[in-house]
Amino acid sequence: MTATEIELRTGRSLVDPELFSSIVDFTVLHFGHDKAKAERATDQALAFTATVATATVKMVPSDDVDDAFHAFILHTAAYREFCDTYAGRFLEHNPRPGTGGRTLGEVQGTAHAMKAAGFLVLDDLWTVNGENAAQCDADDGRDY
Repeated sequence: MTATEIELRTGRSLVDPELFSSIVDFTVLHFGHDKAKAERATDQALAFTATVATATVKMVPSDDVDDAFHAFILHTAAYREFCDTYAGRFLEHNPRPGTGGRTLGEVQGTAHAMKAAGFLVLDDLWTVNGENAAQCDADDGRDY
């Protein structure tokens, strides 16, 4: 039996390089990320947004990804076009003030939904209070 390598999509591949760079620059300027982290977070924010339309779980970004997601939303015309292309509709941003913030379970569900949608998930950006939310259990939850 041979293993088959599956090529995962990146969020970066969904937009033109000029828009990607603009979102990265905004994330650096307004959220204080260094350029390398902003590039990685922007990739994940784009993959997150593309997955929202088809996910069957509540989609909640990690803190790192949320910064780039907000930077993307503020590119309103490009964000609207992206939503039309990947979701067929405008994806509203619905913050939840006063609800206690992100939970590990919600962020885990989000990272796993992105993986299931075929996106490369950069695990180190998907944390809640320092706890990794992207790693799958080694046994995939099966009871042996």
